[in-house]
Amino acid sequence: MYLAKVYVTLKPTVNDPQGLTIRGALHDLGFQNVTSVRAGKYMELKLDGPNPAEAKAQLNEMCRQLLANPVIENFRFELEEISANPE
Repeated sequence: MYLAKVYVTLKPTVNDPQGLTIRGALHDLGFQNVTSVRAGKYMELKLDGPNPAEAKAQLNEMCRQLLANPVIENFRFELEEISANPE
């Protein structure tokens, strides 16, 4: 079993209204040294897979098809093997 940590961020050329709002709120709270904020998404997925290469290939397709919008977002992920335990 594998634990995937998926990070999705807007591409640098895409406007980030959420990031601008966060930056404004931080300024309102007195954190004037914050010059830029880029907001994104973080997800954790548990996968059953026979090997790391296949799990990475599946993750890549999941990100391309659903978890990220490849037109405006970049994604990366980390994969670690974990012991299978029921939740």
